[in-house]
Amino acid sequence: MGSLAINNKTLDKYFGFLRKFDNSSKKRLIIKLTESLDYNDENKADLKSLFGSWEDSKDSDFIIKEIRDSRIENRDIEKF
Repeated sequence: MGSLAINNKTLDKYFGFLRKFDNSSKKRLIIKLTESLDYNDENKADLKSLFGSWEDSKDSDFIIKEIRDSRIENRDIEKF
């Protein structure tokens, strides 16, 4: 999951909203935010897993035919 960086003005707006929470809710939020800081190495994608060759039992001519047959040709021009 990616990170989101926000500026101080946005943080102040969030804090203005969160300031109205009761202490119990604030503590639960602090715990959740603290737990989110722990990085889990299991979620990291291995860059090598993104590379490889196409594996399929179909013949290349058959794949090309499938691609061409799936195309939609629409020459109808809509009028205003």
